[in-house]
Amino acid sequence: MLAVHQAADGGLARVRLPGGRLTAAQLDVLRRAAAELGDGRLELTSRANVQLRGLDADGPRELSDRLYTADLLPSIAHERVRNILASPLSGLDQESRYDVMPVAAALDKALCDRPALAELPGRFLFALDDGRGDLAELQADVAVRALDERTGLLSLGGRGVRVEWAAVPELMVAAAEAFLQVREQEWRVAEVSGGAERILERLGLRATEVVPVESTRVAAGVHGTALVVTVPLGSLTQEQATALGQVDVRITPWRSVVVPAGTSGLEEVGLVTSPDSPWEGVTACAGRPGCAKALADVRADATRQLAQVRGRRVHWSGCERRCGKPAGEFVDVIAVGDGYLVDGERL
Repeated sequence: MLAVHQAADGGLARVRLPGGRLTAAQLDVLRRAAAELGDGRLELTSRANVQLRGLDADGPRELSDRLYTADLLPSIAHERVRNILASPLSGLDQESRYDVMPVAAALDKALCDRPALAELPGRFLFALDDGRGDLAELQADVAVRALDERTGLLSLGGRGVRVEWAAVPELMVAAAEAFLQVREQEWRVAEVSGGAERILERLGLRATEVVPVESTRVAAGVHGTALVVTVPLGSLTQEQATALGQVDVRITPWRSVVVPAGTSGLEEVGLVTSPDSPWEGVTACAGRPGCAKALADVRADATRQLAQVRGRRVHWSGCERRCGKPAGEFVDVIAVGDGYLVDGERL
């Protein structure tokens, strides 16, 4: 059965989506499950997954059955380790050097085919960058960045080694197996002393090339044949999920959704298709009343303060844990019981 975390508002289930991909039929399964088993909303996460909240005691088993039928839960044992990011616009615009989506699917299968890899920590992260550099700031444990249609840079840190795309899925899972062999209690490769070098050595590889560190996030708007849609605070209502469910979609690590250019009826339900919206870059944790640790209803407060943060990346946190915070630089707003701290200064 799918692992569920108990929150103040009921069960919280995370549905992992390797590469962020959802068919229209799968999105409808999730939408219906949220309506019938949870609080009605679909929450997008910073790892391009989907969460359902408010599940009752019978919800996890029923949800698991629905996910299995929809091919969204291929391995219960590997459910928490299928953390595979892929550039959301891969293959859809001129910035894409290589379409990594088929590689993401092959990597997911290779991961689930190895029983030992079910022991990976839940924070361990794979990333497949199509060459544009949009995933660099997410600091994946094992990453490949496209150089061209034949090769990519396999990296576990600041340096990489050229590899053929045909070998990438097997090399990435081999790197994960090697991590399990060299770790003690560490959750991430970066936490293991000399981890990257030790893992590559076990693979018979040596990093010789510098991996670019620049990172370019994808903003709302039209990109080639795709439209990137901002979801306010990363929380989809039933109406919004229905509007998006006309087509296959890709969830992004920035809590937005990629749909085909020309998809209609989105702004009418409160979704954002323009990069100059005040919602662009604004995120928040669950806050009150959903989280017992939260000190404020951060989503309501973020909405009221929206005009004051236009043009800046801002994350609102209900407590010092900063759940759901984005990678990279952002304005850090934290509830402290009698107000907020903004980058350490009282609001």
